[in-house]
Amino acid sequence: MHDIDFDNNEFWKHVVVADWVHDLESSDSRLHKERVIEKALMASKLGSAGAQGFLFNCYLAYNPFYVYNVRQVPETEGLTGRPNPWPIFWGLCENLRTRGVTGHAARDRIEEVSELFDSEQWNGLCRRVLIKDLRCGISEKTLNKVLSKTSWKIPTFTCQLAQDSTDRPAKMKGIKRLEVKLDGVRVLAVVQGASVTLYSRNGKVFENFPHVADAIAANRKSIGAFGGRYVLDGEIVGASFQQLMRQAQRKTNAKTTDMVYHVFDIIPLDSFQEGHYNAQQCKRLDILTGSRERFDATDCLRLMDGITVDLDTAEGHDIMNRYAQDAVANGFEGIMIKDLSAPYECKRSSFWMKWKPTITVDLNIVGFEEGTGRNTGRLGAIICEGVDDDRRICVNVGTGFSDTLRDEYWTSRDQLLGDVVEVEADAVTQNQDGSYSLRFPRFVRFRGFEPGEKL
Repeated sequence: MHDIDFDNNEFWKHVVVADWVHDLESSDSRLHKERVIEKALMASKLGSAGAQGFLFNCYLAYNPFYVYNVRQVPETEGLTGRPNPWPIFWGLCENLRTRGVTGHAARDRIEEVSELFDSEQWNGLCRRVLIKDLRCGISEKTLNKVLSKTSWKIPTFTCQLAQDSTDRPAKMKGIKRLEVKLDGVRVLAVVQGASVTLYSRNGKVFENFPHVADAIAANRKSIGAFGGRYVLDGEIVGASFQQLMRQAQRKTNAKTTDMVYHVFDIIPLDSFQEGHYNAQQCKRLDILTGSRERFDATDCLRLMDGITVDLDTAEGHDIMNRYAQDAVANGFEGIMIKDLSAPYECKRSSFWMKWKPTITVDLNIVGFEEGTGRNTGRLGAIICEGVDDDRRICVNVGTGFSDTLRDEYWTSRDQLLGDVVEVEADAVTQNQDGSYSLRFPRFVRFRGFEPGEKL
């Protein structure tokens, strides 16, 4: 992919790479950082090995699909005159990424390689690559602003997202697959041979579900497709959404062994990285179906069930309505409606649609919060309390306001205190202290005819 000599350690002994990072660190200006990257790109085209090495290290550090499976990487002190063998370091990255070396062996190998580099080179660049942050004020967006049309472009991590079915009535026809909408967290499992890495839908690595990754690794051969390089798309579910999120975000001692990964799609890794897989939804489901027995025999892997309906018929719509009502009655968020003839697109698409009910509650305003950023000096959120269905709800509502309303309500906040507002939300949730809140609360309107008018 790049014109780098990965094997000639003697050649790289005389090449300084970390200076490019020092240049990036020399100013907090975004334009300065973009100019440094532009300069490195030009220098690499002119044959500068240092610039090529720097850009390759950027690629290794910010490529979301490259995970080195290490938590701590030691710094060194006072090492000079070392050979700085970059090909050996890149080989270490590859072995860590593919789990060719793990555990104590990985720790020992990192230490061995660190001693081959000047401390300035190791601490200033090598170590930062392994922790996937060059710590110089850049991100993959900064790099891609300059490198988007080059082979150094950093892949973006995106997945297919659903549109709201109420906004797409014309799409509610034809043969569809219906699935319940789980109340969990979206997880993409990237499988590369024996290596399994779990990601959020935004490309953040999930490290708190090792039992799921291990189960996928143990059963990966049941999916005899794509040369062992594929992405499973699904959702991890716990006893409750609140418990799930608390454990998913813990830095230590996460308790997740009772959580289950429900798989609903599969995509070749190369196609996922390109952002599109042309195989129809029905064919992707057929691939997964062959693994159902193995997956369902585990404690933490399940393949999603679903039904097929013809929405070109009145009967199909009746079946869908009953399916949706039963899903909500059984505690699910709603349903997913998937086009069986459609490809997988890594973007929000009408090929997948969601239907879920919303609730509205009437609550009293008990306080106001000033906004931050662009909302400084005007309303950020209203603080609401009230009782609904014998549940005391306490919630901050910060969405549903136009800029004009934020100004108006902040100015007249003293007069609005105690007024009743209608708040829309996805669901009522329970807090750790036993009180209740709302998921994704949105201001709808005052329950009087005008703000300030009591009912």
